[in-house]
Amino acid sequence: MSIIACYSSKGGVGKTAAAVNIAYAAAADGNKTLLVDLDQQGAASFYFRIRPPKQLKAKRVISSEAGAQKSIRETDFANLHLLPAHQSYRNFDALLDGMKRSSKRLAEVLDEFTSDYDHIILDCPPSLSRVAENVFHAADTVLVPLIPTTLSLRTYEQLKEFFEKTGYKRKKLRPFFSMADKRKRIHRDVIGELQLSEKRLLDVLIPLSAEVEAMGSRREPVLNFSPRHPASLAFQDLWKAVENT
Repeated sequence: MSIIACYSSKGGVGKTAAAVNIAYAAAADGNKTLLVDLDQQGAASFYFRIRPPKQLKAKRVISSEAGAQKSIRETDFANLHLLPAHQSYRNFDALLDGMKRSSKRLAEVLDEFTSDYDHIILDCPPSLSRVAENVFHAADTVLVPLIPTTLSLRTYEQLKEFFEKTGYKRKKLRPFFSMADKRKRIHRDVIGELQLSEKRLLDVLIPLSAEVEAMGSRREPVLNFSPRHPASLAFQDLWKAVENT
């Protein structure tokens, strides 16, 4: 089983769109896949039209495998399950601070799913918090979507410095370009700069697209309702790149 996190401390960079679509792609390839929506905003859950069960609470999920297991729901797609988000997830940091092995709780819960799933995809909240530390500890790969702008590169550099400072393995970090618009000079310049300097950069570019934004009204992965669109093909490439890392 592999655990793949879609993470950025910067919001609005296409993190959830990536998580939803690579989870869909993984499942469509025949892999038993669990998408875990860790963001209390619940965008991934919304895209799959799944509401959190009444008993779902942050404490229940992070305290035991059984608590998480009972909250998992089937999606409309074969091989794809979802552990939905809940507003109580805003209290994750406070809950974790009061627990033993507070930076490893998520890994311990997910480890119990080893025999149930081939892949677990984490859609992470945009913060550098105790939850993020749990994600960094649990994940085999941390996908980092980067809009090709100076601020996004700065955010990524800060993340690398955090990994270096705290001892997490930097080789887990795999950035890729998201919401890219090659009509813009700044996007072209930043893409060229990072392609020369970042050896961990995945050779994938998710284009800025109204079709991806339409996921909000369609409430399904763009790969499902528009599979031949360039954005869908790019998400498919992203999954293949991750699968081969």
